[in-house]
Amino acid sequence: MSSYDVIPEIEKNYIKELLSKGKRLDGRALDEFREIKIEKDIIKKAEASARVTIGNTIVIIGIKVSAGPPYPDSPDSGVVTINAELLPLASSHFESGPPSAFAIEVARVCDRGIRHSDIIDKTTLCIIEGEIVYIIFGDIYAISFDGNLFDAGELALTTALSSLKIPEYEIIESENGKKEVNFINSWKKVEVNDIPVSISIGKIGKTLFIDPDEKEELALDSRITFTFNKNNELISLQKGLSGHFSKEEILKGMEMALSKVDMLRNKVIECIKDFE
Repeated sequence: MSSYDVIPEIEKNYIKELLSKGKRLDGRALDEFREIKIEKDIIKKAEASARVTIGNTIVIIGIKVSAGPPYPDSPDSGVVTINAELLPLASSHFESGPPSAFAIEVARVCDRGIRHSDIIDKTTLCIIEGEIVYIIFGDIYAISFDGNLFDAGELALTTALSSLKIPEYEIIESENGKKEVNFINSWKKVEVNDIPVSISIGKIGKTLFIDPDEKEELALDSRITFTFNKNNELISLQKGLSGHFSKEEILKGMEMALSKVDMLRNKVIECIKDFE
């Protein structure tokens, strides 16, 4: 057994005892987020980008746009693809190579939030139905890890998509009826319909708390992430780890999450307010 295996188990008892008294290692209340900072347009060569800092957790997202064929079952809709990269420089617990199960989970939870909110009407990304559509690639990179990549990733993704521009084009039709797309040196804003946000709740023992940091994540029995749309309707729910939540705990967790939704959404709105 390595020291990494032992230390969290030793610390877990201390963390659990503190939580049972309504206290945390960093002095926060159970329902308190760490300091949050959101910045957009931090990667100049990306079509859109954002950096989100929650405490000492930092994620960056870059978005690129290309054109290609649609999915066969949605010929009139564009494609949005989200990936997450947990860089070794972010934490000694992350390794290079194929995406880990945790990286895949982060990408899927963030992706589910934007899909279920319909933040972008993907039919507006169609260029020639059944032939060519805009394909949006969003890559989330963890560059400093201190817990709660789910909420940081969702904030970054929502912010970047809300400040995305795509190239304009003209369609040229030949005499034989064949259509070709000519992209021009002009860009247009992608209209967004929502600002989804997620709030992750950790559970250790019988205590629920918001925004777990790294040490708390190492000690978690279970985790649940709630994602809400602009009407504060629940659109996604993801439970992680091997522990369980009772019905009462889920309802309590959702109430805790709802108390923070407007605060998070307002931070996104403040960041993108001058975007044209």
